[in-house]
Amino acid sequence: MTHANDDKKTEQKHLDWILQLIQDREKYLKHAIAAAEGEARNLNSHFFDNVKLDYDGYSTSMETALSIHQQQQMLSEREHAWQHSAKQLDTIERLKTRPYFARVDFTESGSEPETIYIGLGSFADENDHFLIYDWRAPISSIYYDGKLGKVSYHAPDGDVTVNMTKKRQFVIEDGKIVDMFDTNESIGDQMLLRALSEKSSTQMKSIVTTIQQEQNKIIRNTSADLLFVQGAAGSGKTSAILQRIAYLLYRYRGNLTSGDVLMFSPNMLFNDYIKSVLPEMGEQNVVQLTYWQYVSRRLPHMRTETLFDQFEHGQKDTAVHRFKTSTAFFNLLERYARHLNKRGIAVKDIKFKHSTKPYFSKDEIRELYYSFNSNYSLANRIEATREELVTRLNHKVNSEAKKSWVREYIEGLSKDQLTALYDRPDQEFKSEDDEYRFLSKRVVMQQLAEVNRRINSNQFLNMQLQYLRFLRAIPKMTKLADWQISEDEWLAEVDRVKANFLQKYIAMDDATPYLYLWDLVTGRQMDYNMRYIFIDEIQDYTPLEIAYLKAAFPHARFTLLGDLNQAIFTKDDSRTLLKQISTLFAHDKVEVVQLTRSYRSTKQITNYTKQILRTGEKIEAFNRDGEKPVEWQCDQPETALKALTKVLARNQQKHYTTAIITKNLAQAEQVYADLQQEGQAASLIKTANQRLVDGNLVLPSYLAKGLEFDAVVMWGADQQNYHALDETQLVYTITSRAMAQLDVIYTGQRSPLLPTDTATFEENHENSH
Repeated sequence: MTHANDDKKTEQKHLDWILQLIQDREKYLKHAIAAAEGEARNLNSHFFDNVKLDYDGYSTSMETALSIHQQQQMLSEREHAWQHSAKQLDTIERLKTRPYFARVDFTESGSEPETIYIGLGSFADENDHFLIYDWRAPISSIYYDGKLGKVSYHAPDGDVTVNMTKKRQFVIEDGKIVDMFDTNESIGDQMLLRALSEKSSTQMKSIVTTIQQEQNKIIRNTSADLLFVQGAAGSGKTSAILQRIAYLLYRYRGNLTSGDVLMFSPNMLFNDYIKSVLPEMGEQNVVQLTYWQYVSRRLPHMRTETLFDQFEHGQKDTAVHRFKTSTAFFNLLERYARHLNKRGIAVKDIKFKHSTKPYFSKDEIRELYYSFNSNYSLANRIEATREELVTRLNHKVNSEAKKSWVREYIEGLSKDQLTALYDRPDQEFKSEDDEYRFLSKRVVMQQLAEVNRRINSNQFLNMQLQYLRFLRAIPKMTKLADWQISEDEWLAEVDRVKANFLQKYIAMDDATPYLYLWDLVTGRQMDYNMRYIFIDEIQDYTPLEIAYLKAAFPHARFTLLGDLNQAIFTKDDSRTLLKQISTLFAHDKVEVVQLTRSYRSTKQITNYTKQILRTGEKIEAFNRDGEKPVEWQCDQPETALKALTKVLARNQQKHYTTAIITKNLAQAEQVYADLQQEGQAASLIKTANQRLVDGNLVLPSYLAKGLEFDAVVMWGADQQNYHALDETQLVYTITSRAMAQLDVIYTGQRSPLLPTDTATFEENHENSH
């Protein structure tokens, strides 16, 4: 014990020394930043005082230019110094209270023993000797990867093997060592237990202190073009991915910026939840958006099916849906586009000043489109068509200027509008006829600018008709029977899509193939600059959507993560997802990582939730004890509400944030209204655009994706509400959001999808007496 105390005192002494150096550096940097700002202001205000302005001859003009260049260079240097100091200060601010969280002792072959400390950022002394290593530095990986003894890490010059003799973990709060552990494991259980027992928050925290060995492999992977992470609920998938982004930005700094990374997340609520993680690690946030946002932004004149529509209006689980969302359907789109090079392009009239008589008829446009050389690609063909239409438009200016509408238009202009047409107020003309010709031409060019815009934005294409023609061509292009689809079913599907188009509405099953057909026909430029694409909750994507993103970002590496057990939109189709999308990448560039251990929930909750999955998935509970889940059987709605208020009162005493998760929005609104009537405080989360708050939350199941809460109440867990076998993943998703407490409340018959092993839960029978 004395030895342990001495050790702790020695470590505290080292910490105090580091903190003093950090404090000194902070003062120095603040002074340097203030000085650099002052110098820049001074240089700006006296910029021309120090510049020799002389324009008498070539040599003096050169002297002037050099003088200006010199002043600009000095300003640029001050700016660079200021930015460098500001970045250093940002790291210092993050290290101020908890400079590091680990110590590793090791010996490299033929060298003296070394000790390194690992923290959220690097810190070096005046001689550039590292006192703290960034957790992302190559050497730091031995802390996450190895047990004591021989361990290797990837350095820029190749693999290095060292003999690790000590691995120590610290809990530091406000500059004091609260606790420290020596361990032989990657991350000791004591450290994990401490981190996992903290209360949930409305903002996800970065926990680089407890990265596990299997997560570290995901974070530091630089070889895969497709990294597929299948992880159980609460296995740290999202944390690992955000840490992977931070690692890549660190590893390739100078060549990779946050603008080269794009993350697709399940909903806006989730975006808000994770927004502070990267800044906590000293990195800028990357662009985060949902796939719906990405698609709907490109379809501004149609309403795109939302998550609400998908879930609330009946989910699709048909042969037609499986076919339309497959990579086979994606390949048929490409085949159909090649056919359009010869015939079948759908175009529409371009009109101007006349509702019935076209300015350029569709027959003229179609003839023009196919008049170019047969070896033209679709992109060349559309470009050549645009150029020729603009040329023809320009040729129409003179004849259009002689039409009666132009004279009427000019006569109807106010004095100010008329003045604006001239090049200059005092512009003169030889005659009135010359002046009228000038004005009429100017008016026509202004009015035809809208026609020019429509040509250049390809608005002469009839893409809705083109997509319907593609759908109608499908029975000739493939055997629908192979997909268990009859021709009548397919024709009914085409009619449904057409009816949606008439309502200016597009289903998600059609949005992506529609956009891809547009891209193929117009030769839309792909984004070749995006380097990394991250997709969370991959189980709710279709193979066709992934194929489209691969085509849209051809030079990007993809990291896909999710839990196939939580596929609440694609359901059982998610089982074939990996098989289909892995064909899009080179076989030797595909890596799959499985995370089977769940850290989010207590052992009791994990053992309960994994029983919901009846297909034998391997999910391992982390050894953190807690209360057994409680099932409340109620005989009527009033007693169910009474049980809920009991649960909320118990959870409030423990200062828990409780999420009451219903199946759909209507149920969420009802239970929220009932709680309001009971005088029970709660916040209703109706849309993904809201923010999470502390206290009691009520939300529908599809908005809970990716989130976690201290306590969860699964509301309405009866047979009528949850009975279909394909709702198993939904029940699992709801219950696996809970960290410390899970309550399941139902009226009447219990859902058959809940676990059958009564040893994993406690029963409470609530009745009206």
